[in-house]
Amino acid sequence: MHGHNEALFLEEISSFLGLYYLFLAALNAGAAFYLWRRGRGIRLIGPIRSFHCWLLLALLFTMIAPLAFSGDPQVMRWISLPPSVRDFIDWLMGPVVYSVGTVAVLTVLFVGRRFFVKPTVAWLMLNGALLFMGLAMTDPDFADIVRKPDNVPIVGLIYLLGYFTWLGAYLAVENDKRIQQGLPPKEKELDEKVLVWPDLVYTELICMIAVTALLFVWAICIKAPLEEPASAVKTPNPSKAPWYFLGLQEMLVYYDPWMAGVVLPSLIIFGLMAIPYLDFNKKGNGYYTIDERKFSYIVFQFGFIVLWVTLIVLGTFLRGPNWNFFGPFETWDPHKVEALNNVDLSEFFWVRWLQRARPRPPEDAGMLIKVGVILIRELPGILLLIGYFAITPAAMVVWSRFFRELFKKMGLFRYMTMMFLLQVMLLLPVKMVCRWSFNLKYFIAIPEWMLNF
Repeated sequence: MHGHNEALFLEEISSFLGLYYLFLAALNAGAAFYLWRRGRGIRLIGPIRSFHCWLLLALLFTMIAPLAFSGDPQVMRWISLPPSVRDFIDWLMGPVVYSVGTVAVLTVLFVGRRFFVKPTVAWLMLNGALLFMGLAMTDPDFADIVRKPDNVPIVGLIYLLGYFTWLGAYLAVENDKRIQQGLPPKEKELDEKVLVWPDLVYTELICMIAVTALLFVWAICIKAPLEEPASAVKTPNPSKAPWYFLGLQEMLVYYDPWMAGVVLPSLIIFGLMAIPYLDFNKKGNGYYTIDERKFSYIVFQFGFIVLWVTLIVLGTFLRGPNWNFFGPFETWDPHKVEALNNVDLSEFFWVRWLQRARPRPPEDAGMLIKVGVILIRELPGILLLIGYFAITPAAMVVWSRFFRELFKKMGLFRYMTMMFLLQVMLLLPVKMVCRWSFNLKYFIAIPEWMLNF
């Protein structure tokens, strides 16, 4: 723990947890009332209807609330995660398992999207996530991370991201069903409806009032994350950028500053600007759809969730003192030392595989000889990257019918531009996994020219 006394900690957090479970009970009771009023009798198990299930869930949370209010360690252990489960989650949140697992989970959600976008299934998943949060909050280490004033809005943003991702997928699946039936998308039915005065202004006014009220409550209940004045003598450990820059800060671990701070962000902007010129699909404009734009949907979800949101979560919740990885239930020990001997690809090739020293130019050698020796030293990485960027696009055209059709429709220049952007996107997680698995530092390391990749 972070220096916590368990009894004092549970007493401190008991009021919040009790109100939290009452909130979940009210949430499910409201869902049950809504379904009852609408008369939606969706059968789940036998004669039990969906609103009955939400009433039972609301009753369950209501029964848990007094246990949380008690603050008694012996009582609250019944609403806590067992140590074995916490250890398993810490293992799951290891960088390699977490990153690969994220891709696997998104793949399952994409393939089974017609099942997962069902409101009943989505509501069950939301309740499961909220219940997990409540059970995990009894752990002092987890609570310290989640309750940190800087991290509270990020936790909320994660839930909002899940909701809006589900909403977009739900609307897309509904439109795909309509298109299969020969019906126009729902958005086409609203073409003649223009939201203007006074409806638009009223909607904006109500939203403005609601957001202002929320900010007032937020400011009253949560202290501003202000710390002592900055000092060069004492720096925070870990020293983190604002959450929206944590993705870039995480990339600095795997790339040189010129690459992670300049080239890759510039390629993101360039890629977004290039989308209208690369996109040849005339379908899916102005309405939600997945079936008509599967490739675009997969690329966007991979780029945004895997390559951006994942890095933010890693930097926020899993990066601790000395920029080491910690599980969500693991104590942030500043004395934890992980000795890593990061090795360049050229060292792997010359020293470890060929059992010989890396080529070095003589001290009195001329510039051309030095350049030649450096290129020979880094030849494995140079050939690897040339093959990756030059051969892979052509190989995909030869071996994949899908990419062959893309090449025919896009032409050489647009196809190569798209493939270059996709390959750069894919190279980041590949390099991350290589660093975590093999301690691989750079594919090409030329410190003489400050050129490391």
